[in-house]
Amino acid sequence: MPQSLRDQIKKESDFASPEEEAMLNIARTAAMIGGAERAFFRRFDLSAPAYNLLRILRGHRHKGRGGGVRASEIGCQMVVRMPDVTRLVDRLEARGLVDRGVCSEDKRVKFVTITDKGMRLLERIDPEIVTLGQEVLGHLSERELRSISRLMEKVRDERAEGDS
Repeated sequence: MPQSLRDQIKKESDFASPEEEAMLNIARTAAMIGGAERAFFRRFDLSAPAYNLLRILRGHRHKGRGGGVRASEIGCQMVVRMPDVTRLVDRLEARGLVDRGVCSEDKRVKFVTITDKGMRLLERIDPEIVTLGQEVLGHLSERELRSISRLMEKVRDERAEGDS
């Protein structure tokens, strides 16, 4: 039987509500997964957001969009939204993993594309990223994993509707 959060953090009293307990469980789990991600991506001198950005650009490249992605659209496609995508693109560009270009019709519009060097880095990471997921969540059944995904989607959907 898994140890409860209350036992893990040696909390003597009950949580104020089931919502508080669930939020703290999510936060503790996110921190644990984040630590595993940081250690994994450190081996490639990347962060999880940088990896996410490279995957977005690769996806657009595979769709035949040779012109890349509008810099302003990248943030909307990130798994975890970032306030400063520009700085992340700057760092990846300095490493030769992405390129920036301007739109021929509107010079104010910037496009970001993944370079061949960026593609090669992703090709090195791809087989190993599967292992990360297995190390962190491999002890759960497929049914449990799908249930977690559905519950997290439900939380985000309800939250998004409340923000409207």
